[in-house]
Parts: sequence; C-alpha cells; structure tokens
Amino acid sequence: MTLEGRVAGPWASELDRVWLESAPRLQSKKLVIDLHNVTYADANGKQVLRDIYSQTHAELVATTPWTQFLAEEVTADKAAIVEEGE
Repeated sequence: MTLEGRVAGPWASELDRVWLESAPRLQSKKLVIDLHNVTYADANGKQVLRDIYSQTHAELVATTPWTQFLAEEVTADKAAIVEEGE
C-alpha cells in the first residue's frame, strides 16, 4: 500500500474506508505501507495507521526524517521501520 500527501481530514477517513474494504482480501499476505511521499498526518490519520498496524503488524517504509518519526509514532517499535538502503 502506497500513501501520498496528507493523511488528514477526509483523506484519513478515506484510508479507513479503503482499509476496511481491503483487509479481508489480505488474508495471510504481508502488508507493506510505503510512507515515503506522506507529507502530513493529523491525529485521526495517525490513529487509522495505528489501527492498521495493530491488525497486521505491517512493514512501514519510511525514508525521510518526518516519515520515520511518523512510523515510530504509529508502531512504537523501531524494528518495524525499514529505512532506505537496508
């Protein structure tokens, strides 16, 4: 799953809606969420990401200082964060 731009306001709600539709199809597949082009996430957006992470323990791809900070907030587990080049 690749996210871009702002995960805030109506876009956070849209992510939640898309996730609820997509989650049953995931089954046992590993989810990877690419945060590379995310520029902002409000409290609701972070909560949606936390919910997805808590259900899947997805791998978060964070390649900028801000997205690394976001991934740490979402996971509270630095081991889930994959930095570019690793």
